[in-house]
Amino acid sequence: MKPWIKKTLMAFFGATIALGGLTACSSGYHHRGPMSADKMAEVRGKVVQRVSSKLDLNDAQKQKLNVLADAIQAQRAAWVGSAKDPRAEMQTIVSGGKFDRARAQALVEEKTRAVQAGSPEVINALADFYDSLNAEQQQKVRDMMQQRRGWMPRA
Repeated sequence: MKPWIKKTLMAFFGATIALGGLTACSSGYHHRGPMSADKMAEVRGKVVQRVSSKLDLNDAQKQKLNVLADAIQAQRAAWVGSAKDPRAEMQTIVSGGKFDRARAQALVEEKTRAVQAGSPEVINALADFYDSLNAEQQQKVRDMMQQRRGWMPRA
């Protein structure tokens, strides 16, 4: 694979993960608690619609984008895990007289395993989606990433 394609895919992958994380956490754990399944579906739908319209995707490309969105959503769910309140986890780590290094390390390892386990599926879905784009659409992706440093700037 050519170096510029690898760089583009990695940048696109990074932007997609960042976008997924930002949109998934946009209402986040701030005073309202985690995002509900309905809200998550609404945000996911808006992101897919916006990407579809910006790139003028055909039905096959939209299907691959939906597969990518599913993979990112599954990756996020695996990363979040069973913890309902990450703040409570951190409070447990710092609740004693000393920082609970073992629990903190275990938490990092748990999250790392979740990311590593789901990454191949996300990468494959991203590659399938990107490879389905024509040259003009791929250039739009590169241009958007270069200009805005992501898909959806906060404006």
